[in-house]
Amino acid sequence: MSDDKPTLATKSHGRLSISASRKPRTLMEEPARVKGAWTAKIVTLFPDAFPGTLGLSLLGRARDLGLWALETIDLRPFGIGKHRNVDDTPAGGGAGMVLRADVVGAALSEAAIGTPEDRARWPVIYLSPRGKPFDQTMARRFAEAEGMTLLCGRFEGVDERVLEHFGVEEVSIGDFVLTGGEVAAQVLIDATVRLIPGVLGNAESAVEESHSSGLLEHPQYTRPAEWEGRLIPEVLTSGNHKKIEDWRREMSEKLTQERRPDLWERRGG
Repeated sequence: MSDDKPTLATKSHGRLSISASRKPRTLMEEPARVKGAWTAKIVTLFPDAFPGTLGLSLLGRARDLGLWALETIDLRPFGIGKHRNVDDTPAGGGAGMVLRADVVGAALSEAAIGTPEDRARWPVIYLSPRGKPFDQTMARRFAEAEGMTLLCGRFEGVDERVLEHFGVEEVSIGDFVLTGGEVAAQVLIDATVRLIPGVLGNAESAVEESHSSGLLEHPQYTRPAEWEGRLIPEVLTSGNHKKIEDWRREMSEKLTQERRPDLWERRGG
């Protein structure tokens, strides 16, 4: 990387903040954002994977309204040499390739520009199968931050030194291995952004769903009242809100005990 690269400036226009980018985008591609909006910065070899599903439905609409923002940082331009190599063979031997510390470090330094150093205010996350399991509590913590940086791995992983240097938190979306972190990043962002005030529209939607109370969500029904000989449970059409609330709680507890005994035990039974 040369030392004379242009400085990326940020201009503020009232409630909207518009950030310059190395890669020119049309206004249709990069919505203006509400000043101070929660922002996800994604370091990836495949920036075209975004926004992906994050640009659809409620999350896409919220992004268009500037309630949250998405920035991709292409790892390839930070690569070494003529071919912009981003990886090398593992020290000590072994199969596959490892993302280089100097390459990833340069990209993370770029991502850090204009962000708080406090990891509580701005977490830096590496999507990794060896990370701490992602859950609703973690999503709430991320939603309360000002934004976050996500590093999408590839190949056999990332040089450990860069994770240590930047205080990177490793997070896993499950006990399985993907070809890269892009899909995992979208999962994490989806679960987090929907908790940001105004994104879902109805705040109650995020309160009553699975895992919000440590229980799985109760069964849901809607019209028609009868389908294939199956009726909506009578209590749900009774109009008795106390009975409905009790039934839903009972069903949530029953489902949790049957399907996720680990969650049930964690709650103390």
